[in-house]
Formats: sequence, C-alpha cells, structure tokens
Amino acid sequence: MDGATLNEALRTGRSVVGTLIVSPSPHWLRAAATLGLDFVFIDTEHIALDRGQLAWMCQAYDAINVAPLVRIPAPDPYRATMALDGGARGIIVPYVEDAEQVRRLAGAVKRKPLKGRVLQEAMFGAAPLPAALSDYLADLNRANSLIVNVESRPALEALDEILAVEQLDAVLIGPHDLSCSLGVPEAYDHPAFLDAVAEIIGSARARNVAVGIHAFDPITLERELAWIAQGATLIVHGSDLSAFVSALRPALAAIREATGAAPEASSDASLTI
Repeated sequence: MDGATLNEALRTGRSVVGTLIVSPSPHWLRAAATLGLDFVFIDTEHIALDRGQLAWMCQAYDAINVAPLVRIPAPDPYRATMALDGGARGIIVPYVEDAEQVRRLAGAVKRKPLKGRVLQEAMFGAAPLPAALSDYLADLNRANSLIVNVESRPALEALDEILAVEQLDAVLIGPHDLSCSLGVPEAYDHPAFLDAVAEIIGSARARNVAVGIHAFDPITLERELAWIAQGATLIVHGSDLSAFVSALRPALAAIREATGAAPEASSDASLTI
C-alpha cells in the first residue's frame, strides 16, 4: 500500500495492518513482501537507527509498496521533516499530551517544506497562503500521514482537544507507557488500562479519527481482536524481534530436551516500546 492509499484508508475508516520492523537487513524485504503488510512501523524513539539506515529502510519498503511509518524520537516538527525527507510516508509522534503539539506537527507533515513565520501565519490564519502554493502543498503532502501516540494520563485528559485537530489522521495507543502512566505497569488486563483503551478507541471513532494500538507479547491475540471489534483500525501487530524469539524459543527448548543439553540461562525481557 502506498502512502496516499494508506492515508485515504485511515481517513475513511478502513483497517490497515502492519508490524514493527527493527532490523535494517536488506534480506527482511523479501520476507516482509510475503506477508501482505499495508505498512511497516519503523521506530527511532527506542531503536538505534541512524539517519542513513532510516532513509534506506524507508526507500526500500516504499519501493515494494509497503508504506513506511516512522516514529520520531520526540514531538519535534524538525525531526518529522527529516524523516519525511528520508522517505517516510507517515510520522508517528511519541508522548503527545496536548493539541498544540499536534498542530505544530501538522504544520510540518501537511505543509512541508514551509517553516518559520510563513508557516505559523498560515497555520493560525494570520496570512492565508496564495492559492497556487496551497494547492502545491496539498498535492506534495497528500501521501503524508500524521499519527500521534496517546500513552499517558495527561493525553487522556486532553484527548478531545487532540482529536479535534483537523489534520490529524490517526492516534496510536502506546500500551507500555500508558500502563505505566496509569500506575498499573504492564498490567494489560487491569480494568484501569482496559477502560482507558476503550475510551480512546470510542472517542476517536466518534470523531472519525483512525485509532489503533501496538499489540505485542504479553498482550494476547484474543485481546487484540477484541480491540479491533471495538473499532481499532490501525493494527500494529508484534515485531520482527518478538516473532524471532517466539518461533525459536520452543524449538530450541525441544532440541535441548532431546539432546539432554542443560538449558541456558534465559530472560523474559522483551522489547517494550
């Protein structure tokens, strides 16, 4: 799915499905192409990817018609435009907690390459853009999606104002950070967490804003499907790293048992983003 098609799907309430890709290996492309992904989620907030690696990944996935969505390290408009320059088709913004942050990011994502005073005046109606420039920017940025992470109690409190920003395409729940902010760390079946997720999904759909959650182990597939039934349409399932561990762990345990080899010390640590 190209960026423009993804953006249209988000805006019209159609479901889109992707996964987090951690590895910058070129061999991952052939495997990803077999999965029917609409997009890949590339994270630069928690994953150590340099600008060159990020641009390579974005260009490569875009070339196989899998839209690259990049989470930038902070709610910074300049970081957003850097990722777009590298080939991102959508920007995911972490830890957004008020509508003003969303408006600033919308300026970067939807009116690139405008910056500075001209952009500020256009955003707040002080100096409307010439028609030719306005049309040019709309066409240039039509494939760019703006998605913000809702992952804290303050974001919940400001949810109505965040959802009211006209150029917001979707919100993505960050379950790990949200559970911590609610005081129930990694308790993904806790009523406080489930109530918050239901509130975010319900509020977003009521405003016709796409909404999703990144579901990873230990969040069960059953729980993920329940959120889809509630209205989640931006589906981010697992990651390449979690799939690697999930597939190899039971097989290696069976091999060790069959060979009589002593089990190696292991950790239950997982990628939490």
